[in-house]
Amino acid sequence: MKKGAFSGILLVLLALLGLVLAALASGALYIIDEGKQVVITQFGRPVGQPVTSAGLHFKTPFIQQAHFFEKRILGWDGDPNQIPTKDKKYIWVDTTARWRITDALKFLQSVGNEIGAQSRLDDIINSATRDVVTSHLLVEAVRNSNRILENTNVDEDAIFADEALEHISVGRQQLTRVILEKAKVLAPQYGIEIVDVRIKRINYVEDVRNKVYDRMIAERKRAAEKYRSEGQGKSAEISGQVGKELKQISSQAYRQAQVIIGKADAEAIDIYARAYNSDPGFYSFLKTLESYRKTLDGKSTVILTTDSDYYRYLSGMEYRK
Repeated sequence: MKKGAFSGILLVLLALLGLVLAALASGALYIIDEGKQVVITQFGRPVGQPVTSAGLHFKTPFIQQAHFFEKRILGWDGDPNQIPTKDKKYIWVDTTARWRITDALKFLQSVGNEIGAQSRLDDIINSATRDVVTSHLLVEAVRNSNRILENTNVDEDAIFADEALEHISVGRQQLTRVILEKAKVLAPQYGIEIVDVRIKRINYVEDVRNKVYDRMIAERKRAAEKYRSEGQGKSAEISGQVGKELKQISSQAYRQAQVIIGKADAEAIDIYARAYNSDPGFYSFLKTLESYRKTLDGKSTVILTTDSDYYRYLSGMEYRK
């Protein structure tokens, strides 16, 4: 046989061998991503424990089958349910949750896939939500705390009510924690762990909504009146303090003015005294003229005796027509 013909036959055999190995490898090899886990079944029955490590893995081709499941946290979003509260008020409660597969083998055997798991979660979470909501008042499912106004950026002198006008003992956030604890009890039998449960939305039925709104408005009005009363009291206190300070300032100003007036009068008297002492006759003459200017005018008639001091300077004046 020629060398060229032998080489051709060898290449054909190698190609056939490669095809056979590829066919075997396609059924014998599988790859697991970081976010996945695998359960191997043989003729429909699980074989061994779930494979959770990422990478390349082997199985018996054509006989065994790999079932892939998520390791990551998954979401659940249920339908709103109409639930009565402890005080006999019907509300629509819409919940949401987060869950993950913790035992892939038990998960495969109990629910089969994520669709079956969602159906089981509907029953578990809705049942726990109904049990918790029906055992608490409506206000505890609506509010988280007793505070009407929460604000962390306020002055130390600001006044805020510590409690709302209708007291609650549990609150919405704590209710969700109770729902989570109840749901966690039943989930492990399906290879599931419920990570978190939240009340996404609460709506009132029509016959309750108006009553609830009226009560909310009444509470806010009462709270506003309380704040308004406290503000008026603070305003009166400030006004009283301002009036007191104003009186103090006015009193001090009046006292200072009287002191200044007294000093001015004393200086004026001193000036008059010194002027009188320097020339009593001239001083008397000036004062008499000043009194004439103030008392005599064109319409005045004065009757005086000739020996009057007031007439003394008039008697020496010449009458000019």
